[in-house]
Amino acid sequence: MKTLITSEQVAALAFTGGDYLDPAAVAEGDIAAAEVRYVRPVVGQRLYERLLAGEYAELVADYLAAPLALWTRVLVQTRLEVRTGSCGAVVADPDGAEPVSESQSLRLLRALRSQARALMQRASDHLDQRAADYPEYDPMQNILKRCRIHGDFVQIR
Repeated sequence: MKTLITSEQVAALAFTGGDYLDPAAVAEGDIAAAEVRYVRPVVGQRLYERLLAGEYAELVADYLAAPLALWTRVLVQTRLEVRTGSCGAVVADPDGAEPVSESQSLRLLRALRSQARALMQRASDHLDQRAADYPEYDPMQNILKRCRIHGDFVQIR
């Protein structure tokens, strides 16, 4: 399966400030799911296919890698907190650590989503400003051009 970034990049970009993640904990399917759900609706199908083919590497590195890594973390975060074994689902509790509360987990996910949305908006703005550099980009396919939600405020364009 081809993805825009690797699990190593997810670990480096989305787990910072002393956070650690073994890259093996992130599957290619996790990254692909984040791409399909959060990146492709912004860049459009044609540009997405070119990005997967290795075109526009600077766009991926400078504008899409960081939000994609954060969206991937959002998708896997709960799985990192809960393990499945022979006894079913259990809370991960390594020696010397204590699982987070539900409210702490929700606050973390909310913060990750907020940061990822802001970085995707930055990528969208870059695509709009440099549309001539990306002929496959169609602003009419960019979901952020149609609707944005800011807290309780919904903006439809």
